[in-house]
Amino acid sequence: MSRIPLTDPLVIEHLRVVLIESPIRMARRQGVGDVKGTVKRVLLRLTTREGIVGWGEAAPWEVFTGTAEGAFSALDTYLRPLILGRSARSVRALAADLDRALTGHTDAKAAVEMALFDILGRAAGLPVAELLGGRVRDRIPLSFSVADPDFDADLARMHAMTAEGHRLFKVKTGVKSHTEDLAHLEAMRAAFGERIDLRVDYNQALAPFGALRTLRDVEVFRPTFIEQPVARRHLDAMADLTAALDTPILADESCFNAADALEVVRRRAADAVSVKLMKCGGMLKAQALMAIAETAGLPGYGGTLWEGGIALAAGTQLIAATPGISLGCEFYMPHHVLTEDVLEARVPVEAGDVVVPQAPGLGITVSEAAIRENARVLAEA
Repeated sequence: MSRIPLTDPLVIEHLRVVLIESPIRMARRQGVGDVKGTVKRVLLRLTTREGIVGWGEAAPWEVFTGTAEGAFSALDTYLRPLILGRSARSVRALAADLDRALTGHTDAKAAVEMALFDILGRAAGLPVAELLGGRVRDRIPLSFSVADPDFDADLARMHAMTAEGHRLFKVKTGVKSHTEDLAHLEAMRAAFGERIDLRVDYNQALAPFGALRTLRDVEVFRPTFIEQPVARRHLDAMADLTAALDTPILADESCFNAADALEVVRRRAADAVSVKLMKCGGMLKAQALMAIAETAGLPGYGGTLWEGGIALAAGTQLIAATPGISLGCEFYMPHHVLTEDVLEARVPVEAGDVVVPQAPGLGITVSEAAIRENARVLAEA
């Protein structure tokens, strides 16, 4: 791909990448791993020749997509030379070049795409959702993940959140004993009845042998879906569970990208899919994944790793423009887990829904002061 003429005002002239560590309010325990104390994220700032700034964010998890240090290195060392001198208009072409130059690192590539779309939206005076095909929804139901090792603390949060209008709660199971999981599900149904939309997520915690019996016990509590009960590689077991259970099975770790979605559909290994920008590498790739899922009749759910407000604003714009992601989102980190974020104002949540930002670009404003005051900067380039 040839370089853009020097007259293009959207040529990227500056790239800044910052590795930060942010404190969190509560421990998080789930089938694939635990997090407590802090989470690491990588912030990306691209600036055009005319001074338009676009922000992106990579929020990897070492047990899922890689490390924050790896994402920082990918952006600073390997992707920087490909980005500088290119136009923000060339989103697809640049994404293809990044894929050819560096395998994996989908989180870093997602950050680049976010920043490019942020620039394009600001230049056009449009929110990113309009650049992705236009909004089909203005609000997205917000799901909170029940994952604190202290279940009583989570139950208290649920009482407070339901009073504010929240309905969607996803319980991380398979970490404690099956007996404890059932007791927690029973306690939630006893406390809230059908006022809550209950989901269950094993994060690959179950072995295929015996999984069906375990999940039949869980079905008694009427979850909307059961997410990733067995390891990613066990698609045959996922297919068996999908066929045997009345409750829909949702694929997360088994569905990173469009190729995975095609295999999930072909093998009938799930009834729905979790879409995460950190897994698939960006909004355009997420829409490619959902094109396959929607064609097969599989709805999507907006999942996350440890993203803050920048990446979750991008996810919100994606879901606003993608009809098939209809099962809500779990974009709760800035409101409920991070002690502070790096935005001047959080993406709003009203009556249990994320409200899609209408301002140009990602619809957010990053605070340089907050980066310094609300997080520990580990590296910058």
